[in-house]
Amino acid sequence: MKNTNFLKENNARHMWHPMAHPADSIKNSPKIVTGGQGVRITDVDGHETIDAVGGLWNVNLGYSADVIKEAITEQLNQLPYYSTFRGTSNDAVIELSYMLKEFFAPDGLSRAFFTSGGSDSVEIALRLARQYHKVKGEAGRTKYLSLKKGYHGTHTGGASVNGNANFRTQYEPLLSGCFHIPAPYTYRNPFNETDPAKLAQLCLQALEDEIAFQGSSTIAAFIMEPVLGAGGVIVPHESFMPGVRALCDKHGILLIADEVITAYGRTGSWSGSRHWGVKPDFSCTAKAITNGYFPFGAVMIADHIAETFEKDATGKAAIGSGYTYSGHPVGAAAAVACLKETQKLKVNENAAVRGAEMITGLHQLAEKHAVIGDVRGGEGLMSAVELVSHRENKTPLDPATIARIHGAIYDDGVMVRVSGPNLILSPPLVLTAEDVQKILSALDTGFSAA
Repeated sequence: MKNTNFLKENNARHMWHPMAHPADSIKNSPKIVTGGQGVRITDVDGHETIDAVGGLWNVNLGYSADVIKEAITEQLNQLPYYSTFRGTSNDAVIELSYMLKEFFAPDGLSRAFFTSGGSDSVEIALRLARQYHKVKGEAGRTKYLSLKKGYHGTHTGGASVNGNANFRTQYEPLLSGCFHIPAPYTYRNPFNETDPAKLAQLCLQALEDEIAFQGSSTIAAFIMEPVLGAGGVIVPHESFMPGVRALCDKHGILLIADEVITAYGRTGSWSGSRHWGVKPDFSCTAKAITNGYFPFGAVMIADHIAETFEKDATGKAAIGSGYTYSGHPVGAAAAVACLKETQKLKVNENAAVRGAEMITGLHQLAEKHAVIGDVRGGEGLMSAVELVSHRENKTPLDPATIARIHGAIYDDGVMVRVSGPNLILSPPLVLTAEDVQKILSALDTGFSAA
């Protein structure tokens, strides 16, 4: 390990951090994490915390999943790399593709296209959606629809369908032909509707209106997260995603489920789409596919999409997309081991139980602390509290006070994530009941510090 003083002196001096102002990272030194065990991480000063961020929604099995580490080591010794471009493959990725076909069979997804991560997966799905329509003879279907508050990575295509200005404004002009409808966000929405079922119908009507305005024959796909993650853990009413599926079917529009966060048990179901009883045309996955131990992702493709591509005789279905590390054998081996362990431990069931405990505790904290404007989540282990300075007018809490709350929570032994006025909780899915209570206790300490 490097000298502690060296690490502190050079922290943020010679690298730019994602999602941060370079000057802010220099002024406010990032936490230097040097160790991880179970669901806990340790910083450079030896301070241990429960990682209620779960790495970045991805360390579902915690930091001690030795079976994945062993699989990585074994694969490095056997075959550290080879391409899966036309004409070559590897044994690990073949085994993984079969496992994923079995895992996603209830979602109607039978083919995999491998990527290096979530943003890559979104980009591939957007491209394949357009290509599908061209193969079908509908080349005019090029537009994309998505939700405001939705997050779909930071590549140009993903940023274009993102529903948050923070990821768009400084990089515009982005991809043309991308349009957004209101999200089913009961706390803040243009309809001033607080009933989730009614709001879902209003948003679906907005979607149908936008389809009519754009012309259904011009739209390639609608992309959405089954539960909106980075936008503040916005959980739609159970009628919303099935309603989106029905409208897409009615108008010949493909449905892309961005499951980068929600796949592999996070919602309490094995996929977010399955949680709502929906079969998408594409499913974008990454993050927990290797427990965060190796950069890897997969776009899962529906049977009817696969059939259209594979039966094409015009040449239009030739895939012109791919990455150097698509189907990387080490990543594939990590994913095989991770998927086996994920299913063995039934982490989806634990996520459902622990998530219910978490959301109950958060509502109890909201009764105690006026700084909590809204509590969201309850579908597995993903939840958020939105912080306000005034409950009645929903004024977002100032960043300085949020930073103070965050610091107090960390000092009390829990790492949480700040996203605007939200504190987001996405801990490992192997969390215990005792861990949940510790997280709630630290949050109580933090809110008291406000």
